[in-house]
Amino acid sequence: MFRFDALYVDGVREIKSGIKQLLDEKYSDVFPSDKKSKILIKPNLNSNMNALTGNTTDLRVVAAVIEFLQDRGYKDITIGEGTNSGYYRSNISVIERLRYDELGLYYGIMVKDFNYSDTVPVSFERGVKAGVAKECVEADFLINMPKIKTHFEAGMTVCLKNLIGCLVGQQNKKKAHGALSDNIVNLNMAVKPHLHIVDGVIAMEGLGPTRGTPLRAGVIFVGDDPFIVDLMCARFASFPYQKVGPLAAAKRRGIIKDEHLQFVNDFPLEHIHRFKPPTAGPLATFIHSPKRQKYFLAIRQTPLFNYLCSTEIGGKLLYLAGLRQDVFIRDEMQWGGLSLKKEKCTDCGICARYCPIEIGLPHALDKAEGMDSEWQERCVHCLYCFSVCPKSAIEFHGTQGFMEEQIRQYGEIIKKMVK
Repeated sequence: MFRFDALYVDGVREIKSGIKQLLDEKYSDVFPSDKKSKILIKPNLNSNMNALTGNTTDLRVVAAVIEFLQDRGYKDITIGEGTNSGYYRSNISVIERLRYDELGLYYGIMVKDFNYSDTVPVSFERGVKAGVAKECVEADFLINMPKIKTHFEAGMTVCLKNLIGCLVGQQNKKKAHGALSDNIVNLNMAVKPHLHIVDGVIAMEGLGPTRGTPLRAGVIFVGDDPFIVDLMCARFASFPYQKVGPLAAAKRRGIIKDEHLQFVNDFPLEHIHRFKPPTAGPLATFIHSPKRQKYFLAIRQTPLFNYLCSTEIGGKLLYLAGLRQDVFIRDEMQWGGLSLKKEKCTDCGICARYCPIEIGLPHALDKAEGMDSEWQERCVHCLYCFSVCPKSAIEFHGTQGFMEEQIRQYGEIIKKMVK
């Protein structure tokens, strides 16, 4: 029978203790017995907008899984993701901007960008072959760790859609869009994760995957069947599964059966949210209609269109027209440390709940403008603490770079959401 669990959590300690206990008690048998097995963690790193915006997989959730694996004695652990093609094309490392590289250094594990991987072919619709990262196929144990988000093309993106990040480079990702929903299903038939751990601690509703609104949902879903997990996420979000492209395709193809739907309907979810749907602007809605999308895709794949997309003015026009979700800012963040404004700090503890590696906030910052070596050596520079402090008592030193746009769009929303 199907295996599925919902974990309701908030702060980092709840996340870590909850995941470790759940995996030990209910999923211990699914992990390989050989401690030398190759373990691959596949998060969702859609853009450089961090987890607090609802866009990408929370570092706290990934840290919890890494700690569980290391406590169990596994040594060969890799985080891997084929990040958004636009960033890849612009030579921007999403992995570095989201501090996954530093998380890997902290835990002593590998981090791999699949855009530069060797490929293994998988079959798509109409005889098309696409290349997935060799690491995804050769892993002894693959953990899929998506984010719950609404999505203007697919309806919702969770486990099934997250495997798009296994495709290598822009050319292979483009091939999926020829028949997106069916090709997502095809991809899941070829690459089969052993376990799905879904980050819904802070989800995204509205015009996802990048221009939506963060929603503090406080849940982590765990299961071994991606169709069950995605159906459950749709129910959790009060989102008709028939409007989720890959789920509708899987139902039409007979992969989702009556027993799947019955299990999901009978499962005792403690909380239900009503996510706002991903309503796009009039131009994007017109173009992405199934009747017209194939013509847009043909134009989208021409050299001229790709060139225009790569220019700053072309990118801005596409963003303003609602045809592009991301702003590809080339300015990197220059880290100069953090410090604590003691006169503003109320010792509320919110910053401590959001620190992935628990450096002892806020008091760890109360030294020499945040440059105390003891915590500096551990800090992964994610700026979660800076972003959530409701009193702005944590001060950033340096140049914000690309983070300035995230703070402009989401700064106040995040502070209000986490209270």
